[in-house]
Amino acid sequence: MSGKPAQSKGTEDAAAFPVDDRGVAARLFAILDAFTAPPASSLTLTAIAQRTGIPLTTVHRLVGEWTSWGGLARQEDGRYALGMRLWEVGVQTPTARNLRTIALPYLEDLYEATHEHVHLAILDGRDALYLEKLSGHQAVRVISRVGGRLPLHATGVGLVLLAFAANEVIQAYLAGPLPRFLPQTVTDPEELRRRLAGIRAQGIARMSEEMTAGSSSIAAPIRDRTGQVVAAVSIVTRTTPRSSPEHEQAVRVAAHGVGRALGYRRAAG
Repeated sequence: MSGKPAQSKGTEDAAAFPVDDRGVAARLFAILDAFTAPPASSLTLTAIAQRTGIPLTTVHRLVGEWTSWGGLARQEDGRYALGMRLWEVGVQTPTARNLRTIALPYLEDLYEATHEHVHLAILDGRDALYLEKLSGHQAVRVISRVGGRLPLHATGVGLVLLAFAANEVIQAYLAGPLPRFLPQTVTDPEELRRRLAGIRAQGIARMSEEMTAGSSSIAAPIRDRTGQVVAAVSIVTRTTPRSSPEHEQAVRVAAHGVGRALGYRRAAG
């Protein structure tokens, strides 16, 4: 025998994690955040504890609360995934619900015209938040998902949303981290400034193999009745030697249609 007292489970947790003065609500929301940064479709209790910095015993209790409410769902392998109750609550957000409802017929038309991935996204912090996605069985593989987030500088919809954001938003974004996902991802702030200016001038964003290898995107802004850009629509296709003018026109038409449905009227002249 070593003569040293055995450590209890609580003592081990205390040693592994620093004192956490966050309230219960902050810890509960930290558990949800664990699934988004980086995105994870499912996590073990240990992984949640590691991502949140919350002791495992506390994570076990709080995850139980989320699961009982429906915010998390326990899978057959014992891992946890986000539950449908969160989606049910999220789609009730007036802006998201109204925009998705109004845009859906135009998104469906865009899909029928192209048979490519069709995205609807809004600006949320430093990310493009995806409100809708329509996909065909033969479409190129992409990592986007409804309710998911992707960086603004590396996605078609994200570039559109950033280009038409307030100047202070653009400055703050370009001053922050600009990770490179693929060799063609543009991460130089000055090059991005020029790119954003071009998007504002042309009313369209084009990008190729900057987030997902083998895929390209064409995106356009959606304006509301005040003329403000409130969302972006895009298609994602397989990369080809030349972009399709028909695809570009289809994206413009869809964006304009949603904008008109929201009350936007282009000024004469």
